[in-house]
Amino acid sequence: MAGRKTIKIFSGNANPELAKEIAENIGIPMGKAEAGRFSDGEIAINIGESVRGADVFVVQPICTPVNEHLMELLILMDAMKRASAGRITAVIPYYGYARQDRKTKARDPITAKLVADLISVAGANRILTMDLHAAQIQGYFNIPVDHLLGAPILADYFGQSKLDDAVVVSPDVGSVARARNFANMMNLPIAIVDKRRPKANVAEVMNIIGDIVDKDVILIDDIIDTAGTITEGANALKKMGARRIFACCTHAVLSGPAIERINNSVIEELVILNTIPLTDEKRISKITSISVAPIFAEAITRIYEDLSVSKLFDQN
Repeated sequence: MAGRKTIKIFSGNANPELAKEIAENIGIPMGKAEAGRFSDGEIAINIGESVRGADVFVVQPICTPVNEHLMELLILMDAMKRASAGRITAVIPYYGYARQDRKTKARDPITAKLVADLISVAGANRILTMDLHAAQIQGYFNIPVDHLLGAPILADYFGQSKLDDAVVVSPDVGSVARARNFANMMNLPIAIVDKRRPKANVAEVMNIIGDIVDKDVILIDDIIDTAGTITEGANALKKMGARRIFACCTHAVLSGPAIERINNSVIEELVILNTIPLTDEKRISKITSISVAPIFAEAITRIYEDLSVSKLFDQN
């Protein structure tokens, strides 16, 4: 591979399988690093090879347990910086703490900005991530951010499926822009689930904007956490005349009652990307996981070879 520096890929404990797959796609071995614990729970990092002058990529989504994996990422980068790495790119397939990206009421924190500051101070020279919860989080960093999109991967999957008279559906008003972009990629119409929240954690579907009667529908979101929004939307669509219901997302957090809700819902298939690892108890027949390793491998190769990464942002 062309380049003046050596390229090295390391991983913490958050998603080592994805990191290995990325390294295999590039054609290099994984870097030797261990993220262990002292007896009191403090994180102990051991880098098992020289990184002096190297172009280092640390692959670590900020997923459950979020605080553990965030600290692993920070300490890994600190170790790389102090070992004289030439450049450190934090590869964060899922950027945790992104849902608190602004103050919605008095005395709210902005954790997306706090985490951006921590990552920069720890030693990152560049960020590579996918589908930030809010695109403006890129501006919270004072270093380059490459923001990959998961929707083209999902659109390619559904484009090869035998959907009949399909429509893309936004599960709420806040996801309309994402659904519209996805619908444009697939050359499909769009519909919107209109709902209200009479009280916290309670959603009530009021109406469906758009034609979904006797159609296959694809619900799309960036994150599915407890799966309340997506399953309520799916059940409402079924009651209002939709034929088959599919759902997809980039980041499958799937916490709390999510798996039970998906299993008991009318959703026929939930298609996810593997930015967050799917644990054994979450591997159910309704869930299909697609790897993001090829696109991250391509982005890392382009960053390493000082080529344009913008080609990978093309939504078409």
